[in-house]
Amino acid sequence: MAVRLTLLLCLFSSMALAGPYEMRQVITGITVPWGMVQLADGQFLVTDRAGKLYRADPATDTKIEITGLPEIEVTGQGGLLDIELHPDFVANRWVYLSYASAAGAGSGSNTAIVRARLEGQSLVDLTQLYKAPNTRGGRHFGSRIEFDSQGYLYFSIGDRGNESENPQDISRDNGKVYRLHDDGRIPDDNPFVNNKNARAAIYSYGHRNPQGMVRHPQTGAIWIHEHGPRGGDEINLIARGKNYGWPVITYGINYNGTKITDLTHKEGMEQPLYFWDPSIAPSGMTFVTSELYPEWQGHLLVGSLKFGYLVLCKLDGNKVVATETVLEGVGRVRNVKQMPDGYIYVATDGNGIYQVLP
Repeated sequence: MAVRLTLLLCLFSSMALAGPYEMRQVITGITVPWGMVQLADGQFLVTDRAGKLYRADPATDTKIEITGLPEIEVTGQGGLLDIELHPDFVANRWVYLSYASAAGAGSGSNTAIVRARLEGQSLVDLTQLYKAPNTRGGRHFGSRIEFDSQGYLYFSIGDRGNESENPQDISRDNGKVYRLHDDGRIPDDNPFVNNKNARAAIYSYGHRNPQGMVRHPQTGAIWIHEHGPRGGDEINLIARGKNYGWPVITYGINYNGTKITDLTHKEGMEQPLYFWDPSIAPSGMTFVTSELYPEWQGHLLVGSLKFGYLVLCKLDGNKVVATETVLEGVGRVRNVKQMPDGYIYVATDGNGIYQVLP
């Protein structure tokens, strides 16, 4: 039995290697580490979907629970989701969170966005910036948060499993990417701000369940990826007022094998930059700019929940020209980010957070 265990451990170790890179586990004890950011002192703020926020030190694998969170509804795919720092965090200490909330009228819950100041080990001055109306079901909350180079706040909300009504209807909240000012005000140049029947915060629509969002380091554009059904996971370049087609067009099918639609293209609907068939169940994404990873530099990394690896998407401008599987066997990848220290970190369900080392 001991020999067999040793062989299994050796196999896992070899699977965690990726060419010139290896993985080192640096943060443990977080069940579903959904969102993570790095502070100036090298410590992390990490969300656990179970409803906890931690300040964690990757150098010592120690963590402290942060207090002052809003009331979080932990249900199905919902809970405490993403976290992002204000671009001027060092001066203002603003932290942004997305989470499932049951607050407000109606049964069920939906995605909410709050900001609060981090003071010591507590969140203070908590303010809700956005809350989608409650709806039943435990699926497709999204959600990722990102700032663009102009300081606008973007976030995603999934279709909540109601594909027939939500994504294509700009009078409804779900299946959208939103844009706000950092304090929650709606920008005057949002695409639907003058449409009395639309949600003025919407920036793009026709999305299924975006769980990856990142700003391009050169262009400043917002890129996302989103879960397709059975097949049809997509990478999309987000543009003002555009319709990304779900469920009118898709490269996927229903989970039972039946068709959703015969269409993969339609006038007035955007094509993905890239799609996967079969699905990889993408979660988390990051552009690699660090000189620590010369083989990956200038390209995009995407995590796979389904297969427990990362995908290196090789780029030529805005085109994905090739993909390569890397870091196989690491576990269900919930997030991947290049942090300010120049290292890439990979968050996995049940196995904590790994640092990718040369």
